[in-house]
Amino acid sequence: MKTISFTEFRNRASDMMTEVEHGETLLIVRHGRPIAEVSPVTDQQPSWKRPALRLATKGAGLASAIIEERDCEALP
Repeated sequence: MKTISFTEFRNRASDMMTEVEHGETLLIVRHGRPIAEVSPVTDQQPSWKRPALRLATKGAGLASAIIEERDCEALP
């Protein structure tokens, strides 16, 4: 990861974007504080965007168990 100042990024934006296209990640700082991270786009989605895996469990589901319990309690 390459760290550059905001001013340098602004003055050399085209060169910096070329570096990003070639796989470099840039950390942009202003007054010594990180303000942005510019990284190349990947074809793979981040894990938080991918659909969650469904758990395969044996037996009745929770909803079925709750309904059955309510039916048993309702009988006199």
